[in-house]
Amino acid sequence: MASATLNVPDISCEHCEQTVKTALNSVNGVEGVNVDIPSKTVRVQYDPSKVGVEQMKNVLAEEDYPVASVEQ
Repeated sequence: MASATLNVPDISCEHCEQTVKTALNSVNGVEGVNVDIPSKTVRVQYDPSKVGVEQMKNVLAEEDYPVASVEQ
């Protein structure tokens, strides 16, 4: 199990939180998603043998929540 913190500047409300959670939880290999609205970050626990950070970034970009930076 690996984890990454994604900086997503466009997160501003609970609707954003739900959209991000729904999008990431649908990705095979994502085990957990925690959205922190005030800090505009998304902490993701995932199986690196099934999914990578780039794939998660692409999923969020498709939902109009581009990732500005990643901390692993």
